[in-house]
Amino acid sequence: MSDFYDIESLLRPEERALRDRAREWVKSRYLPVVRDHYRAGTFPTELIPEMSTLGAFGGTLKTHGCAGLSSVAYGLLMQELERGDSGLRTMASVQGALCMTAINLFGSDAQKDRWLPLLGRGEKLGCFGLTEPGAGSNPAGMQSRAVARGAGYVLNGDKMWIGNANIADVAVIWAKLDDDIRGFLVNTPRDGFHAELMEGKLSMRAALTCRIEMRNCEGELLPGSGGLKSPLACLNHARFSIAWGTLGAALACYEEARDYALVRQQFDRPIAGFQLTQAKLADMLTEITKAQLLAWRLAVLKDEGRATPAQISMAKRNNVEIALACARTAREMLGAMGILDDYQCFRHMCNLESVKTYEGTQDMHALILGREITGISAFA
Repeated sequence: MSDFYDIESLLRPEERALRDRAREWVKSRYLPVVRDHYRAGTFPTELIPEMSTLGAFGGTLKTHGCAGLSSVAYGLLMQELERGDSGLRTMASVQGALCMTAINLFGSDAQKDRWLPLLGRGEKLGCFGLTEPGAGSNPAGMQSRAVARGAGYVLNGDKMWIGNANIADVAVIWAKLDDDIRGFLVNTPRDGFHAELMEGKLSMRAALTCRIEMRNCEGELLPGSGGLKSPLACLNHARFSIAWGTLGAALACYEEARDYALVRQQFDRPIAGFQLTQAKLADMLTEITKAQLLAWRLAVLKDEGRATPAQISMAKRNNVEIALACARTAREMLGAMGILDDYQCFRHMCNLESVKTYEGTQDMHALILGREITGISAFA
């Protein structure tokens, strides 16, 4: 009953097979440990090599040994990872949709040959340093700087909210070189590069989120990068991952609420038999169905080379919003039990508050759509 419009019939056999394989992996390998990691604020790094066998890293790339998945297959994979936890899908998105995409789009042949096979197999890990303490929604306001020194470059600056940075072997860092935004590769650990976990998170606890400090840190230019359009091209891939991934969180919460309602007895009957409960389930399923169709169509357009940044913004904005609404409704339906980490809905709800903010806030995506609709930009 989670596929009300028979979207299954739109999928190719290999896409369904990958989805089912990923769902079973999440169920058997990740869900048994996520509660402990969420409590501890850690990530099960021992599972990273297994993620690579699913095609989770650079899944749509067709070179350097990557899986060459269709956008639908890759989307379904992200859906199943986030059905487990937003932190799990985020780890894959940072590695593949951000770090590997930057190297693939803007790196030299030597950089691609060196890093893409290792990152795709999960033998090396990467991160993507764009956001800064004073430059979130306005990345053009970044303060990080690069200067040429000999045959290389030296970077200085600070980054914040950077996933995987404390375990990364290579960091894609965005900095201004003569006032032009360029991408750089930094091999880590390295003198002048320091990453530390951010403490006190109440969301995305099973994800490694870091601050980065760079003090006279050596970097290697990504020669094809130039201007703000370069990191934004990478963000479009990550936003696509989110549009699909949040469907997994929504489905997990909907299915948990439905199953709970069928067994929870009040007034001598299951609460699933009450009108208000049925209305909540109907609303959840309706919004999930609309989001599924939006994500599927976006993936088809992406494979045809026709997906626009504004279309990706619409899907990211809509699907995060409905996933968060589903998580909140599920928590409500579970009553007091919904706040316990024996269940998933509260963890998903907390995580989705972060997903609503990163890779472009809901408000910024509304303004991106507004610019597309009117031809007038409401932001610089």
